[in-house]
Amino acid sequence: MALLNFCREASLPTNPLPGFLAGASIEVMPRTAAGIEDFRALLPAGTRVYIAHIDGTPINDMVATAQRLRAEGFEPMPHIPARLIPDRATLTDWIARYQGEAGVAQALLLAGGLKSAVGQYDNAMQLLNSGAFDGFTRLHVAGHPEGNRDIDPAGGERGVMEALIWKQEFSRRTDAQMAIVTQFCFDAEPIIAWADRIRAAGVDLAVHIGVAGPAKLQTLLKFAITCGVGPSLRTLQRRARDVTKLLTPFEPTEFLLTLATHKAAHPDFGIESVHFFPLGGIKTNTAWLAEQRKG
Repeated sequence: MALLNFCREASLPTNPLPGFLAGASIEVMPRTAAGIEDFRALLPAGTRVYIAHIDGTPINDMVATAQRLRAEGFEPMPHIPARLIPDRATLTDWIARYQGEAGVAQALLLAGGLKSAVGQYDNAMQLLNSGAFDGFTRLHVAGHPEGNRDIDPAGGERGVMEALIWKQEFSRRTDAQMAIVTQFCFDAEPIIAWADRIRAAGVDLAVHIGVAGPAKLQTLLKFAITCGVGPSLRTLQRRARDVTKLLTPFEPTEFLLTLATHKAAHPDFGIESVHFFPLGGIKTNTAWLAEQRKG
């Protein structure tokens, strides 16, 4: 009821959230995917499923997860973390295995979680420039609406903006479809301002906004601090100060509805899709998503 009232107050003819969530993607790790009997019971056919490559995850597990998702009717998109790749031969081998064994044609290129590279690749731009992804139909890159101190140690966004502009220029030289997928955030207004800001800087790549799925507040706070979530962390901290909400799972409904309403009012707004980080569990996230898509 609150959702419908919000939409009426915003003078929307219908609830904009189901349409905004229509092409949503989700992220899994091989070890969590192994606990799911059949993804077809959780997600619509054809859903893009990112496969997170965490330091220490064997490539065999990554490829097997992609192969399984493909067999169940989904579009696997493995992470390719530059700093975990020791050399060109390893990169070539990974790509050959993804393509040959799992039919992978999409990938998320990013620096990866390590502070320093184990080999010759340090960032996504080097991966893009390598030529190793010729033949891929879609390449996504990371976005940081709240900055990234790995790129801009003193804060600000000069470095991340320069990187996005470089990737924008690269996209004009390739046949692959490209998009920006962001770290998860909790406050919609800074996201809207960031999306408008990168557009004004000449970056018109579609944005797939990262969203933390429903989870306990303590879980979200832990992941937000670990992953370097910036100013929007205050949204969670304010909620944590309300003792009555500590036992209530956090849901991203209000955050997403604000973005969906803005998108409905501004069709050229750069956010094109939603990408979920199922921090409270895949089944919890997909059940919530299915309910929201009903409207």
